[in-house]
Order: sequence, then C-alpha cells, then structure tokens
Amino acid sequence: MSAPSNKAAPQILVRPDREQLARLGISMDDFLNTVETGIGGSVSGQVFEGIRRFDIFVRLQESQRTHIDQVRDLPIRTAKGALVPLSQIADVEVFTGPKQISRNKASRRTYVQLNVRGRDMGSVVSEIQQKVAEHVELPAGYFTEYGGQFENQQRAMARLYVVVPITLGLIFFMLFSTFSSWKYAVLIFLNIPFATIGGIVALWVSGLYLSVPAAVGFIAIFGIAVLNGVVLVSYINQLREEGLETHKAVVKAALLRLRPVLMTALTTGLGLIPLLLANDIGSNVQRPLAAVVVGGLVTSTLLTLVVLPTIYKWFAEPVEHVEL
Repeated sequence: MSAPSNKAAPQILVRPDREQLARLGISMDDFLNTVETGIGGSVSGQVFEGIRRFDIFVRLQESQRTHIDQVRDLPIRTAKGALVPLSQIADVEVFTGPKQISRNKASRRTYVQLNVRGRDMGSVVSEIQQKVAEHVELPAGYFTEYGGQFENQQRAMARLYVVVPITLGLIFFMLFSTFSSWKYAVLIFLNIPFATIGGIVALWVSGLYLSVPAAVGFIAIFGIAVLNGVVLVSYINQLREEGLETHKAVVKAALLRLRPVLMTALTTGLGLIPLLLANDIGSNVQRPLAAVVVGGLVTSTLLTLVVLPTIYKWFAEPVEHVEL
C-alpha cells in the first residue's frame, strides 16, 4: 500500500520569526507580500495590446527561486529603511510535500491507493478499517473515507438489499397468480433455497467471494429454478386433471419432463463454462456470476427432478377431472 509517487515535490517552507519582525518594525503584511512576490510571484500591473490585456507577473528568476541560499538572501526593508536578508527574520528550509493539493467539500484530501489480489475487497477494507482504528490516532479535524471500487460495491449491494426481496416477492405473487394456490406457489418456491445453496457452495469451492456479479447470478438462477418447477408442477396438474392418479401422475411427469429440465440446465451450464474458467481481463466479474449460476443449476435441478416430485403429494390439492 503506497501513495502515488508523482504527488511528492520539493517545496520551500518559510516560518517567520515574529519577535524579530517586531524588533525591526516589519509588519506581517509586508513580510508576506515580499515572500509572495519573490517566490510565488504577484501581479504588479497590466499591459494592453489593442483590446487584449495581459497581467505583469513579478517574481525572482527560476535559477534564484530553486536555490535555497538565494531565497534566504532575499532582502526585506525594515521600518527604518534598512535592508535585511530573509534568513534574519525567518527560518527557510526545503521539505518534500504534495505536488498538488486536492480538495473535497472545502477540505484538503490526499489518497492512498491499492489493488486487491487473492482476497475479496470487502474483507480487505474491513481489516484496514480495524487496523486504522486500533493503531492510528487521527488529529482533530482529520477523517478517513474508503472510496473507489469499494464505495461502488457498497452502493450496489445496498440497492440489491432492496431489489432481491422485491424480486422474490414478485416471483411468489406470479406463482400464486398462475396456480391460484399458495401451496403450489410454496412448493415451487422451495427451488430457490436449493439454488442458493448450490451457488454458495460453488463460490466456496472455486475460492471466490460474494460480490455484486455473484448477487446478479443469484437473481438469474432464481428465475431458472422457478421455471423448471413451473414446468414440472404444471404437467403433474395436467395429468391429474386428465384422470391419472396422483402417484402415477408424479412419476409420469418426472419421466417425461426429465429431458426438458436437463436440457435447460445443461445448455445454460455449458454456455457458462468458458466464463467460469476465464482468467483474462474482466474475469473478476465473469467468474463469480458463472460459478453461482452453474452451482445453483446443479442443486435446483436435483430438487426439481428428485425432491419436488417426492413432496408433491404433501402440497397436492383436489382437482376436477377432465373427461376426454
């Protein structure tokens, strides 16, 4: 962790000796004006060329400003008209300071930049915050902020905390509207926890961490898991309405819908394998999303084909048979 090296530059620091200034009758305004004019420069007038105006900027030559000894010899007039060198009424020294002073909200700001490798950004920032709180005592008026990608991630996760519950609520509402039964809606909704477990296990196995792309992957797998459940439960209900006994309808539907459910999982999973194995630029976004979707597909497919048919009879409701 280091600050950017291009933000350091040699600077001249001038500290006035107030007792000496008072003894020689030099006011602070005269002192500051002389130092500013000699080192920093000041506008002493204007020159006109037609309708254009140019400021006349007065200061020491560059060769004199860059040599500390010549700056110390800068003459200043006393109240009695005598000239004394700057070194007699002030301490003049060179120090290394920031090349540019950045400001934010009327406060000075400096940066410490770093890149995270081998760990998730959230845990790294949490550890930094803990170390700073334990070992760094900031002077009055100083404070720290953690920005950049971490700030963007925190902002995105805050939005997801709102979006994900709304998404789950809309999914349940649509399931209830489709089947007109809260039991079937709950049955299909059970696919979501299983998909979530698969996504978490996939992140752990692959050594990845929960991030915004991973959260987006969870939202994507929610839709796939619910779709597979709707396909199977709808066909079971259709067979029961045609007069087939519940157990036989469940077995037949599981066998006939085996291929569509597997094809959905396989095509999606195989399409994401290249993203899961990527190591190029952008893989930090692609891999968490792909890992969550692939892992969620495995567990949600097993639930759809094995667990859901097994527990269907607990949620089954009476149906009106359709005479063919």
